[in-house]
Amino acid sequence: MSEKSVADTAIPKQSSDSPEPLLRVENLVKHFPIKKGLLQRQVAAVKAVDGLSFDVRPGETLGVVGESGCGKSTMGRLITRLLEPTGGRVEFQGKDITHLGVSAMRPMRRDVQMIFQDPYSSLNPRHTVGTIVSAPFKLQGVNPEGGVKKEVQRLLSLVGLNPEHYNRYPHEFSGGQRQRIGIARALALKPKLVVADEPVSALDVSIQAQVVNLLDDLQDELGLTYVIIAHDLSVIRHVSDRIAVMYLGKIVELADRKSLYSAPMHPYTKALMSAVPVPDPRRRGVKSERILLKGDVPSPISPPSGCRFHTRCWKATEVCKTKEPELIALKPGQQVACHHPENAPDQVPGESVLAEARESIELAAPAVEAEAAEAAGEAAVAEAEVPEDRPQESTEQ
Repeated sequence: MSEKSVADTAIPKQSSDSPEPLLRVENLVKHFPIKKGLLQRQVAAVKAVDGLSFDVRPGETLGVVGESGCGKSTMGRLITRLLEPTGGRVEFQGKDITHLGVSAMRPMRRDVQMIFQDPYSSLNPRHTVGTIVSAPFKLQGVNPEGGVKKEVQRLLSLVGLNPEHYNRYPHEFSGGQRQRIGIARALALKPKLVVADEPVSALDVSIQAQVVNLLDDLQDELGLTYVIIAHDLSVIRHVSDRIAVMYLGKIVELADRKSLYSAPMHPYTKALMSAVPVPDPRRRGVKSERILLKGDVPSPISPPSGCRFHTRCWKATEVCKTKEPELIALKPGQQVACHHPENAPDQVPGESVLAEARESIELAAPAVEAEAAEAAGEAAVAEAEVPEDRPQESTEQ
């Protein structure tokens, strides 16, 4: 078999209105068994991912958000086939890749790549940058035009690094630079789908914007399709076309960016949105509510019956405890799994809110108002303590 040139596999500019999804996931499940005893019998299972269904269109960016432990990273490893699914179906370009073996998946690895969360542990410290970025060419038996070294240096330049760093080691780079090396490695074979697992969470805030903008620029230049996993709603808002909100192994809301941020439907999404700080001086003193969810996230070993969010939801009714809501479209481009959604008609009207549900949240005053009230209180105390015959300036420390 003759060696193929990377230039021959250039990706055409992909259109977001393509009728056929690039990636389709149906009822995806991943349970990790818990075994005990001498015979290692399974006694339970961690239901990390428990029935996900979505698709990703060519050229778009799907953002996935949720609390730690909701199954985001596991989902990313399932669709890249780094983990074997327990159930469900994963299709890439119309081909079922759910249970492909190592040899059958090898050709698919060129089209599906992953950027890992931790740039410190995802790079081999004993290998040079040139060896790390050139590894995909050797594994796939690809000989790029002009040679491997020239192509690696081009990739380093593409992600904003100096091509002369070819012979350096990972420990000589900062966190942001290491993540750029990981991005260069993922783009080596010109993939069609890139899954980025929290690509900026381990980086300084000052570097995060640079890496996010780099991913945006590369998408425009190479026609990439992204699935970006993050817990930072501000990052997801900046880069995503559509957003999936996960809670305890399930998608509770799936919508385009504008709809989700302007009118979230699921109570959990609303609670997440209320926690996002707005760095705008003009909003100082503007009243806004922050929803504080009480209690911990239930264990994925034994998730609650019915709606999994009902133990922390302020709108929970009896039907929420017994019947699991389906992910249905209540508005064009916006799907939600909730019996009593926000900004949409009640799906089960006439139900009375549970007594414990009313105590499941706490409305917190904005931090700015709290600080202002505290400062006003301290000023009042200081003024009360100043003697009448003593100048007020002398009380300053």
